[in-house]
Amino acid sequence: MLKRKCIFNWSGGKDSTLALHYALQDPTIEICYLVTTISEKYSRVSMHGVRDTLLVKQAESIGIPLYEIRLPEMPDMKTYDDTMRNHLGHFKASGITHAIFGDIFLEDLRAYRENKLAELGLKAIFPIWKKDTNALIDEFLDLGYQTIMVCTQKNLAQFCGQVITKTLIGQLPEGVDPCGENGEFHTFAFQGPIFKKSIPFVLGEKVYRTYQAPKKDKSEPDSVCDSAADLGFWYMDLID
Repeated sequence: MLKRKCIFNWSGGKDSTLALHYALQDPTIEICYLVTTISEKYSRVSMHGVRDTLLVKQAESIGIPLYEIRLPEMPDMKTYDDTMRNHLGHFKASGITHAIFGDIFLEDLRAYRENKLAELGLKAIFPIWKKDTNALIDEFLDLGYQTIMVCTQKNLAQFCGQVITKTLIGQLPEGVDPCGENGEFHTFAFQGPIFKKSIPFVLGEKVYRTYQAPKKDKSEPDSVCDSAADLGFWYMDLID
């Protein structure tokens, strides 16, 4: 059987984990790399704030090589697009044909990804696309996965640093997506079927950071750029 050679866009969180869980069961897929964007300044996963040393341990436990793409803090879209295009060109030259994502229902973000890949003759795969997010988080937990909230919007501060359970999901305020698909929270997955062993860590400092959101260009998806107002997030540092 001829397999599709793929990169997997890995954030280290629960949606990535479940999407990878599905992708690994597809006999037509060969995953060559877990690809993650890293803040060059802090050596942490972009937006999630997780140390890259923990990311390395995830990849080692999964058994797929990690490929880090280093980006400046809060890059503008041109910098981001140019950097990603260079790396995607490298992948294409090595025989990669597809990129896999853990997106669920953000149409504009999917279109953005597909358009950028198409410029280089690559295609996208979305293993958990359009699945109900309540069903997804239940399935994630029922499979035996464990994950912790490492980044939340400012109104969800009490949840930052908590391990996700069905009880916790039931306590989320009305309007918050149970998978955080609208950017309400981000997670770090540390145990479950795709991991050969659990990823140990201890809780560090919980900090609040604000960012000036980039001005939105009409060509950019709503999911990539927010309004011009400052954005505030709580982060729980995980120490390996």
